[in-house]
Amino acid sequence: MPRVKRGFKARRRRNRILNQAEGFFGGRKNRHRQAVEVVRHAWEYAYISRKLRKRDFRRLWITRINAAARIVGTSYSRLVAALKKANVALDRKILSEMAIHDPSAFGAVAKLVGVAKAS
Repeated sequence: MPRVKRGFKARRRRNRILNQAEGFFGGRKNRHRQAVEVVRHAWEYAYISRKLRKRDFRRLWITRINAAARIVGTSYSRLVAALKKANVALDRKILSEMAIHDPSAFGAVAKLVGVAKAS
């Protein structure tokens, strides 16, 4: 009785993994057993990094807002508290973009909520 070689389905399954391992170093890119291991790790890192990217961007926006807030004479925490109290619905991403690309508008928002120093 001839052995069962599984045909194209097994090859397709292997090739799917090997295509994901394209660009990896050494045998990790063309040996199925090694490729499975490193591709699974890569998937885990990608999953984790999707979560971390959101945190990293929020930290970046807060840093930018704080720097711009210091220029207009207040701090990040006072500015955000005043925005919340005045019911100004601008999120951190938008405030950050304003701080970079339109500092005068950022200053106007700070003055509107009453935390900017008189210049």
